[in-house]
Amino acid sequence: MSDPEEKLLKIYDGSRPVEEDLFERNWINQLAWSLVVLMCSVAVWFAIAIVNAENQRHALMTKQCADPVFKGEIDTRCLQVVSSREHWWQHLWYGITHLRPEQK
Repeated sequence: MSDPEEKLLKIYDGSRPVEEDLFERNWINQLAWSLVVLMCSVAVWFAIAIVNAENQRHALMTKQCADPVFKGEIDTRCLQVVSSREHWWQHLWYGITHLRPEQK
């Protein structure tokens, strides 16, 4: 190799990527995806909680779980297994769109 070629290679040597540091910041990508998975899990958990709460609220409003023996009381076992609407997404939609109770 001639002297001008060596000088030229020294000039451009700094522009080559250092292969040891190429994947050094991989943990940032893992942190971002971990946060995405965590936020999606929290959103699913909140959706399940809204569906359950709205199912019980609607059952109480429509008096589907009235205790047959003691008038005016609530059957708590019925509240745990009642399905007051046909589909779970109806509870979710109502719970998300109605933030305040209806005024009578």
